[in-house]
Amino acid sequence: MNQNIHMPAEEEIYYLSEFYKVFGDSTRIKILYILLDQELCVNDIAQALSMTPSSISHQLRILKQHRLVKFRRDGKTIYYSLADHHVENILSQGLEHIEE
Repeated sequence: MNQNIHMPAEEEIYYLSEFYKVFGDSTRIKILYILLDQELCVNDIAQALSMTPSSISHQLRILKQHRLVKFRRDGKTIYYSLADHHVENILSQGLEHIEE
């Protein structure tokens, strides 16, 4: 084994593996793609994906826990958007990798 490789701490490896599990669900990936260019509320996302608002809310909760989406409240409506540019990079690099 190459002695110059820096192995992250065990705890970091655990969190990284948990982070990548989030991308193991196609609905969550679709939600992230929908949010690439615009912020949307749960109902708009549900309509775009032909799913129920409750199933979208469940997936958004997971995406929020992993800091992949952020939200803002406007009256009674909550709008979701990508947390930062890293999320877009993760999606584009993953797609680039599988298209090679």
